[in-house]
Amino acid sequence: MNRRDPSTRRIGLDRLVRLEWLERAAMLALAGSDATTARRTLAEELAPQFPNARPGARGSLDKTIGVLSRTWLRPSQRTAALAREGLQWMARLPRRQHLALHWGMLMAAYPFWGAVARYTGRLLALQGTVGAASVQRRMREQYGERETVARRVRYVLRSFVAWNVLRETNAPGLYAPGVSVSIRRAALVAWLVEAYLTGAPDRAASIDELRSDPALFPVRIGRVSTDAVVRARTRLDLVPTGLDSSRIVLAHGPAAPPASR
Repeated sequence: MNRRDPSTRRIGLDRLVRLEWLERAAMLALAGSDATTARRTLAEELAPQFPNARPGARGSLDKTIGVLSRTWLRPSQRTAALAREGLQWMARLPRRQHLALHWGMLMAAYPFWGAVARYTGRLLALQGTVGAASVQRRMREQYGERETVARRVRYVLRSFVAWNVLRETNAPGLYAPGVSVSIRRAALVAWLVEAYLTGAPDRAASIDELRSDPALFPVRIGRVSTDAVVRARTRLDLVPTGLDSSRIVLAHGPAAPPASR
């Protein structure tokens, strides 16, 4: 956890986030809708799924649209370049690979998503299943003994299930691995690396470390070299860590456009 950047300590994410809702928000942005028009469209389309929503009230529907907006429609300055380039990737990739783009953007915009994912993925790797109570306990250790933390962990875990990256078992509150997606292009991996590091700005990582990081448990990163990933983006730098090893860090300066390879 990054202690120097307060943004990585904020929870922020307080809604169930369905993959199809993020996809719709991204498609509206890709079609050229401005954020205000896109929010209005989303409110109209999602309203039937929020039958108790009251017009003008700051309720679940409005908060949900706020999460979608911060991710793709009106991202923060910190994530705006990533969002623009992520949309360009969406225009070229098959829909099944969009999961990796949505996952990366949520990690960048809401580091709490990545924190819950990391412990979830760690337990899946260790024991093949993950219990909601274990994840909530770990997150309370990190973020404080608050009911708010436990409730928002539940939102994230429910989102994982809704995305099918976790699946429910016969035991209540116990989940098994679900679907995953593979990415192999160096430039796409580089985009995901930047998204990952944006959510935890004081971290550095090698490609092998990222490939095995449980926070990316539904994304399988193909065999690409660290050098190829860094060459694909100007906002990534290499920092030597030994005679024959190096790690990737965020650099300063404008982000490079996605490469075609």
